Parts: sequence; structure tokens; C-alpha cells
Amino acid sequence: MNHAVALSGVSHAFADSIALRSIDLTVSEGVRIALLGPSGAGKSTLLALLDRRLSPKGGQAYILDKPLVQKEKTSRSDHADVGFIFQEFALLDRLSVYQNVMNGRLGRTKGWSSHWLSLRGRFDAQDHLIVARALADTGLSDLAHRRADQLSGGQRQRVAIARCLAQEPRLILADEPVSNLDPTRAADLLALITSRATQDKTTVIFSSHQPDLAQRFSDRVIGLRDGAILFDRPGSQVTASDVSQLYDGFPPETNLRVVGA
Repeated sequence: MNHAVALSGVSHAFADSIALRSIDLTVSEGVRIALLGPSGAGKSTLLALLDRRLSPKGGQAYILDKPLVQKEKTSRSDHADVGFIFQEFALLDRLSVYQNVMNGRLGRTKGWSSHWLSLRGRFDAQDHLIVARALADTGLSDLAHRRADQLSGGQRQRVAIARCLAQEPRLILADEPVSNLDPTRAADLLALITSRATQDKTTVIFSSHQPDLAQRFSDRVIGLRDGAILFDRPGSQVTASDVSQLYDGFPPETNLRVVGA
């Protein structure tokens, strides 16, 4: 089985702190992974590294079978193969919902001439069909022509998810992808994101503060604390004790319900 992610002894540090400590992690293609842990545990840093925005300070990392090398320029195709759903959305406020979602197709145009045409807003029929599907799947069809700066926080988050789905990546990374959504919508959109793992053998790795959602929508739950992996096991085997240990020392309300506990 091919590996979407293979990390061995990976570490990363910022000027004033160690963010990741000797991470060993292997993720096969088409697997759904939930990163669970308190703020500052290293979840966002790990996702940024998998997105190639950060490079490991130590150890070896392979993303979609290609080594992650410090300061090496990432190719356009590599960028297109990894989709990222940002917690802060990263939308272009002056563009419409439709245009923001269509931006997910930029990396999929073939050849430099097509790339320049796409930058000028010219896409082919297949691109428009893919965008229409992403909008329908995320419940945004009726908002397609509304400017992004006229949306609520939850609507903006759905646009970010739709843009990623329109990109058709091999690896989807999501940093708290449903944090601004109500419980029902959060579950619906996590189901949509993770269903791509089954349908298209797309690997999905998302971070969460919610153990119940992490268990429900992943094949494996990885508990991170202080930049290290505390546990890595099937969601059905994560216990209330695991969650308590993971969030020990944090406010009681952080210890959310665990499915099956």
C-alpha cells in the first residue's frame, strides 16, 4: 500500500519554543486521520509541515512519496495535489463565492498557456461542473454570486471547504475545518470531506478539539500534546481516560464527550 505521509523522527522549532518532537507517523492513501489535542499541542504546525509551508528541522519527511527538503521549491503539481482548509479561511473578499471556489482549479490547468488563461478567469466546462458540484455539496449554490466579505463566519468556512474540494487534491489537510459551524452542519461537512477518502482514495488529515467528531469521522485518532504523539489508535479504541490525559491541566469544559465512553 502506498503512503501519503511518512515521517521519521521529524522535529520543528520556532525561535522561542519546540513545536514538534521526534514525530514518527505513517499514513496510507485513502485513510482518514484526526489530530486531537489542546491549543499549542503542535496540530497546526504538523499540518503546515505536511502542506510544505514549513520544513522539518530534524528527521525525514515524505509527502505523497516525495521528500520534503528544506528550502526546496515546491512544484505546481505538488501544490495542486495537497489541498488545505485554513482555519482563518484565506478567501479573497472582493471576489464572489463562485470565483473563490474556482480558484481551487488554478493548479489543475494544463500547460502554461492554459494557466495564464485561468488566471484571467477563463476556465473550461469541466472546471465549471466541478465547481458547481462543490457549491452544491457544501450548500452554497444560492450564494454563488455573493461577495465573500458579505458572508457570515460559517458561510466563509463552507466556501473554504468548497474551494478545497474543487481542487480535487490527493491529500486534504484541514485545520479546525468546522470550528465556526453549528453541530449539525459541522457533522454534515466533516462527512462530506472525509467521504472523499472512500470515494477517491483521497487521504484526509484534520485537526479538532472535539473528541466525538474526531472519533466519528476518522479511521485513526492521533493525540498530540506538547509537540509529541501521546497516542495513535483507531477512534473506537480512544477512551475517556485518553482524552482526560490529553487535556490534563486544561479547563474541565475542554474535556468533551467521547463516543462510546
